[in-house]
Amino acid sequence: MVKINELTHYTQQLMQVERFKDYCPNGLQVEGRSEIKKIVSGVTASMALLKAAQLAGADMVLVHHGYFWRNEDARVVGMKRKRLGFLLEHDLNLMAYHLPLDAHAEFGNNVQLGKLLGLTAQSYSGESSLVACAELASPILLVDLLALIETRLNRKALLIGDANKLVKKVAWCTGAAQAYIDNAAELNADVFISGEISEQTTHQAIEMGVAYISAGHHATERYGVQALGAHLAEKFNLEHEFIDIDNPV
Repeated sequence: MVKINELTHYTQQLMQVERFKDYCPNGLQVEGRSEIKKIVSGVTASMALLKAAQLAGADMVLVHHGYFWRNEDARVVGMKRKRLGFLLEHDLNLMAYHLPLDAHAEFGNNVQLGKLLGLTAQSYSGESSLVACAELASPILLVDLLALIETRLNRKALLIGDANKLVKKVAWCTGAAQAYIDNAAELNADVFISGEISEQTTHQAIEMGVAYISAGHHATERYGVQALGAHLAEKFNLEHEFIDIDNPV
């Protein structure tokens, strides 16, 4: 058991929140009960996750995608009212880390996706060093890298580029990071892996000579929050359970 204030203070320092200019508040977003015994982690604080966490006996919900995004409607109405109402009714804490969780050197989404794919970042680029890059010991065919990604993430991925291209240098950034393909090109990467794709990404990939793999926003960001939740559970002798609310995007 740990007090929420102690857990919040520790996690804020661990995630180095002050380093980032983010689109949302990082840390404790909704305050609930004062003592934490069990953490439920998930990618997004959807109503489905909140209900599953409550049924699982959680005291705190830890997510990558929380609430109160910049430029959103500030009124507590509709979906926002229902979500906040559920948290307050059940005295649940909501803790969220966005960019700090993407970039963290040990528990971050990029590092954890790299581990899953057998990639160890050797250099970084982009805002807050969000784009990771690794040079492979031996080149592989792009089609084989695609197959590895699909197997490890258990979902189909979209490839833009020549499937028979030899890949030596891989850049990646989880989530909706398709705009960072420019950074991948600056790193001389053969392929850039991210979660989503925009219409213009196809043309950028072809014209810059950087193959692009869209592997799923949700699918690429399941691993950082699990790693952070497991660390907090070990540090404070808590229970931790990851609940995956499937999302095809």
